[in-house]
Amino acid sequence: MHVHDRKALRDVVWAYLAVLVLVTAFVRVDVTVSYIGHVGGALVAVVMLYAPVVVAWRRGEDLYGYGFRADPVGRGLGFGLGVPLVVFPLFGAAYLGFYQLICHTDALRVLAPPTSCSGFQGLGHIHAPVIDLALAKFVLVQLVVVALPEELFFRGCVLGLLERALPPKRRFLGGGIGWALLITAAMFALVHLPREGDPRTLATFFPGLLFGWMRSATGSIMAPVLAHTASNVFIRLLDQAVLR
Repeated sequence: MHVHDRKALRDVVWAYLAVLVLVTAFVRVDVTVSYIGHVGGALVAVVMLYAPVVVAWRRGEDLYGYGFRADPVGRGLGFGLGVPLVVFPLFGAAYLGFYQLICHTDALRVLAPPTSCSGFQGLGHIHAPVIDLALAKFVLVQLVVVALPEELFFRGCVLGLLERALPPKRRFLGGGIGWALLITAAMFALVHLPREGDPRTLATFFPGLLFGWMRSATGSIMAPVLAHTASNVFIRLLDQAVLR
């Protein structure tokens, strides 16, 4: 693994370690305030937004180079909305199969999230999710507080710099496939672990691969922000439809 830009690699390591320490501390702030919501989550969002600004400033760069832009709009929309249309049906089928298998096999129930199997009534009891103002608020929070900060830091800053240090040797539809993509996805998965200490959160490695590939293919974080938001909303709708 030959490193082309050691300074970029060093900057990624220090930025990630700082973010990991701060996120680990802030997720333990279990306070909720009106008009802000969960304070710990809001602080994490600020860290994710601020870290790329600091990195760019120290490197004499700007956020445009980290994909903080909409252009190319057509390609961003195509990937950000088109890829979920392909992936979601496959994920939905896997989701239903998972609960059908896990919740009806005593030896495997430990793999399910706590209390989830008690709400799973079987495939014959799937019902429509609730579409209301609470869902609209959830979508907004996922877009502004979750997807945008995480994608700016991980796919915009971290992946952008890692692809300079470790340029991908292969590409698929324009998106780089290589060490930079794998390392960024692993970092993304690991940062989810401190919140609840649940090793199942490491499965975020896989959507991290998809989001990173989309960022590399489009040069913008627009596509991964849209796909990230849509993924979180889709999982909420699935939970409401399947788990009582």
